[in-house]
Amino acid sequence: MSEEKPDLDEDKPFLSHLIELRSRLMWSMGALLVVFLCIFPFYDTLFSVFSEPLRAVLPEGELQAIKVAGPFLIPMKLSLVAALFITIPYLLYQLWAFVAPGLYRHERKLVWPLMISSSLLFYIGAAFAYFLVLPLVYAFFAGVTPLGVVYQPDIGEYLNFVLKMLIVFGLAFEVPIATVLLVRTGAASREDLAAKRPYVIVGTFAIAMLLTPPDIISQVLLAIPVWALFELGLIFSRYFMKKEDPEEVGG
Repeated sequence: MSEEKPDLDEDKPFLSHLIELRSRLMWSMGALLVVFLCIFPFYDTLFSVFSEPLRAVLPEGELQAIKVAGPFLIPMKLSLVAALFITIPYLLYQLWAFVAPGLYRHERKLVWPLMISSSLLFYIGAAFAYFLVLPLVYAFFAGVTPLGVVYQPDIGEYLNFVLKMLIVFGLAFEVPIATVLLVRTGAASREDLAAKRPYVIVGTFAIAMLLTPPDIISQVLLAIPVWALFELGLIFSRYFMKKEDPEEVGG
């Protein structure tokens, strides 16, 4: 079975691709700016919700701002990051619309499921960190605070810490997508990945130790889901390859 060529106009000048890329970037930045402007007036409520897991374990229930401009810059940074999180599906759509003409038809059929599933997995990973991991981590830090020391973190340090955790867990939950793509593209077979399971387990704990705070709680809560998601990716890749193998053999 012959494979259809991409819908790519070979005579289309390179400059036109740059113009289209600029247009896609402008639409993306415009969407990000609109969402940011809609969110920023509610920065007080946004920061209150964002800091709730930590404030719940603080004796006074309050954080502190060490830097002079912190009370303004930190909520603005939080609003911008929140806008970015919200617009991720639209940004991925713009990326897809730009590269779609250069893809084969069967590849274009895969893009939408991958975009939707990767976005959902990223949000699920971030929610997992916010609702489960962070409260346990904060309770641990508050519980080991020495006597005579007031545990009252700076809002800037808190924001950086939380964003790192949300991004780490969001990306870690993309493991099933990466596993399926490795098998689908032929970079690795499902049998090879399954045979390397012991190395994957050790690797997940090593990566969790490097990316999370120095406490066993967050390390375990990152390593175990990544391992489970790797196994889930192996299951999905098996069904996926059963569906696609006949077409590849015919080609």
